[in-house]
Amino acid sequence: MYRRRFLRRAGAAGSAATAVALAGCAGVGGEPDFDVGMLASAYQPREVTVSVGDTVAWENTSARAHTVTATPGGIPDDAEFFASGGFEDYETAESAWQSDFGGILESGDRFEHTFTVPGAHEYVCIPHREGNMYGTVVVEE
Repeated sequence: MYRRRFLRRAGAAGSAATAVALAGCAGVGGEPDFDVGMLASAYQPREVTVSVGDTVAWENTSARAHTVTATPGGIPDDAEFFASGGFEDYETAESAWQSDFGGILESGDRFEHTFTVPGAHEYVCIPHREGNMYGTVVVEE
């Protein structure tokens, strides 16, 4: 699935230089098996575009602990709330992080979510929100 997405985007870019630059992001032995990586204080890439029904995979590629948590008011009205740790809403996720590091993704941990509603889905790393660690999944029909 990720290989098809990569090829579709590289072909749409229409630039050999872009394709070569994107290919350089692949892990040893091929492309990574995640869509969004986590640096010390940023998601990489910060924005990803997918189709309705696609699953996005985040992987903590840094040494710091992170979360993936939909922001309040940052997802379409009919969309399912998503958060590492499986919380029902932002307030619960934030409270769980504050009390017991709920939703934590340690280095190498993964979180996946399938998007079924088109629109922009904004998310944040709760412990690094003051450092502006936000991201967006744009879901197209």
